[in-house]
Amino acid sequence: MLALVAARDISIIILALSSIAVMVLLAVLIFQIIRLTKMLREEILPMLQATQETLGTVRGTATFMGDHVVQPVVKASSYAHGVRSALRALFSGQPADRRN
Repeated sequence: MLALVAARDISIIILALSSIAVMVLLAVLIFQIIRLTKMLREEILPMLQATQETLGTVRGTATFMGDHVVQPVVKASSYAHGVRSALRALFSGQPADRRN
C-alpha cells in the first residue's frame, strides 16, 4: 500500500512538472509568434510594397518602350520591306520573293 501511495505521489509530481514544461514551451511559442508577426509587419511588408512599386515602374517602362521605340521600328522596318519588295517586283520583272 505504501508503494502505491509513493507511485501516486511520483506520478502527480511528474504530471505537474510536465504541465509546467508545456506551459513554458507554450509561452515561448506565443512569444515567437508575436515576434514573427512584428517582423512581417515591420520588415516584410515594406519590402513587398517596394517590390510592387518597382514592378509598376518596370511595367510602365516596358509599355513606354513598346509604344515609343519598338512599334515605330517595326513599322519602319515593315514599310522598308514593302518598298523594297515593290521596287524589286517593278524593276526585276519577276514577282517579289516572299521569303525576304
